[in-house]
Order: sequence, then structure tokens, then C-alpha cells
Amino acid sequence: MGDDAGVSKRRRAVALKYDKGEKAPRVVATGAGEIARRILELARENNIPVYEDEGLTDLLGRLDVGLEIPPETYRAVAEILAFLYRTDEGWRKRKLQSGRS
Repeated sequence: MGDDAGVSKRRRAVALKYDKGEKAPRVVATGAGEIARRILELARENNIPVYEDEGLTDLLGRLDVGLEIPPETYRAVAEILAFLYRTDEGWRKRKLQSGRS
């Protein structure tokens, strides 16, 4: 059977970044397996909130790094960002401080 048996269940991760004034968030990293693990590890090390949504990750994981997310994902991503903003006090404070710079 080999390694191919678990490929479809391999963990995936996508990192997004949104800068004020941009039209939409951009994909800054994407990967599966070890790369996904490293993306998540870097997020945790940098106190960046992580949200899991397998369907959205699969869709965004098909985009090339540097591309804006497609319009059909705006609502889902906005809801995730709003959730993170409401629930992660430290993230909210960092975002407010970075906006004052």
C-alpha cells in the first residue's frame, strides 16, 4: 500500500495576511503534511490565532501564494476573522497597536 493510502487525509494549512487598504486577504503560505505542521507551528510561536475549517482550507490551498482570496470566500473568511477578533484578546490588542503605527 505504501504512503499513498493516507494522502487524502494529510493535514493541510493555509496562512492568510490582510493589510489595511488591500481589497482582500492574500495567501502567504500553503502546504500539506510537514509543511502544514510548520505553518501551524510558526503561527503558534508568533501568537497568531489558528482556525480550522477543512473545506475552506482545501479551497484556499489550491491558490498560488501571493494571490488574493476569491470573492466566493470573502464571507467565510470575514466570519473567521470576526470570530478571532472577538475571542482572542491578545490578537485584538496587537492588531489595534499595529494600526496606530
